[in-house]
Amino acid sequence: MTRKGRAGSGAPDGLVIVDKPAGFTSHDVVAKMRRFAGTRRVGHAGTLDPMATGVLVVGVEKATRLLGHLALTEKEYRATIRLGQTTVTDDAEGEITASDGAAGIDPGAVQAGIEELTGDIQQVPSKVSAIKIDGKRSYARAREGEEFAIPARPVTVSSFVLHDRREAKAEDGTTVLDLDVTVVCSSGTYIRALARDLGAGLGVGGHLTALRRTRVGPYGLEAARTLERLEESLEILPIAEAAAAAFPRWDVDERQARLLGNGVRIDMPSGEKGPGPVAVFGPEGRFLALVEESKGKAKSLAVFV
Repeated sequence: MTRKGRAGSGAPDGLVIVDKPAGFTSHDVVAKMRRFAGTRRVGHAGTLDPMATGVLVVGVEKATRLLGHLALTEKEYRATIRLGQTTVTDDAEGEITASDGAAGIDPGAVQAGIEELTGDIQQVPSKVSAIKIDGKRSYARAREGEEFAIPARPVTVSSFVLHDRREAKAEDGTTVLDLDVTVVCSSGTYIRALARDLGAGLGVGGHLTALRRTRVGPYGLEAARTLERLEESLEILPIAEAAAAAFPRWDVDERQARLLGNGVRIDMPSGEKGPGPVAVFGPEGRFLALVEESKGKAKSLAVFV
C-alpha cells in the first residue's frame, strides 16, 4: 500500500511515481522531491527531456539503489511525429534545419517505414543527447559546434503502432504530416531518433513534436502523481512493494536470509533464475536484496538489510 505523509515530514524508503510536467528537467523533479521528502537522498530512473511529460520513477532513501536496475526495464510512450521538417535536436525544441514538406506521402510507405524501425534495430542517438563521446556529453560537443559521430547501438522496439495521421501547415507554411503513435521499447531507445529516422527513410525529414511516457516497467500513469498533488500529500510506494512489482520474487527462509545478509552466495534454485535481477524476500515479507544468478549461486547486486 502506498504510504502518505505531508511534504517535508521525512520519508520512508520507497519509490514515487511522478507525472512529470512539460518544461521541467528530470533534475528539476528530483530537486522538488528532495524538498517534499525532507532528504537529499533522492534520484530518478530514466531521464525525460524537458519537452516530454509522463512517468518518471523517483527513488527515496534506500530505494535509490533500485534505480539503476529499474532504468533497464521496458518503457512505453505516446508520441506525435511530424514528417516534412528536420530540426537540429530531432524534436520541436530545436531550430528547423530543413522544410521539405510531406504532401502526398503514400500511407503504405509510412507504414513500411515504421515496420523497418520495429524489432531489434541499430539506432544512432541524437547528437543533442546525454551520450558520452570520449568522456564528454554529446550535447556539449554539439553546442560547441564540434564535428563528431555517435556510433549506432542495438535497441529493441517491440511495438511501433500508428493510430492517426493528418496533414497540417507548419508555421512557415510547409505542408507536413503529423503521426500519432505509441512505442514500446527497450531502455536506451530515443523516440526522437525514431522520428528522425522515419522521416529520413521517407526522404522528407522528421522530428518529434510531442512525447508522453506512459509506463516504465510495471509503473504506469495510473500510479503517477503530479508535483502539485505530491506537494500536498507525498505518496511513496514502499521499497518491498516496489521491488515485488518490478522484479521476479524469491522467498527464502531465515537461515538463507542470514547467509545472504553476511555476503554468502547461496544456491539459487533453477526456478528462481530470472534473466535479470531477482528480488529476495525473507520471512514475514522482508525485502532483503537484489541478486542475479552466477554459476548457480545468488550473486548480490544490492543488499537492503
